[in-house]
Amino acid sequence: MEIVHQKEIIVTEQHLDQNNHVNDVQYVHWVEEIAVEHWETLKHLTLYPKDYWVMVDHHIQYKKQLFLGDTVLVKTYPQSPEGIRQPRKVEFYCNGELVVDSRTLWVLCDIETHKIKRIATNWLDDLSEKLGALKI
Repeated sequence: MEIVHQKEIIVTEQHLDQNNHVNDVQYVHWVEEIAVEHWETLKHLTLYPKDYWVMVDHHIQYKKQLFLGDTVLVKTYPQSPEGIRQPRKVEFYCNGELVVDSRTLWVLCDIETHKIKRIATNWLDDLSEKLGALKI
């Protein structure tokens, strides 16, 4: 089961750059924003409800530009952990077409020590199980 979170954004003037399309920095902001939103909805079901994630690497591929008034569907989901790093996909769709694709790496930090915390390799499986049980 994929653990997916999504939301719609309507492009406004504040999202645009001097070329009148969505600024590259805006995408990074949206990637971080939706990841945090997703974690806030799920953390109570994990072993890490008080801890927080920090982005340590991000790659974004721009396929098409977005412009004022465009409605964007932003979809995110975590992928299988890679050691202490947690990959996350964030995809941006406009009119059903993938326009921007992002893959980021995150590390979990302990809320008290602010040090990186090792995550269980099966934590997403456990979370999927709990989410599946809630849908019954």
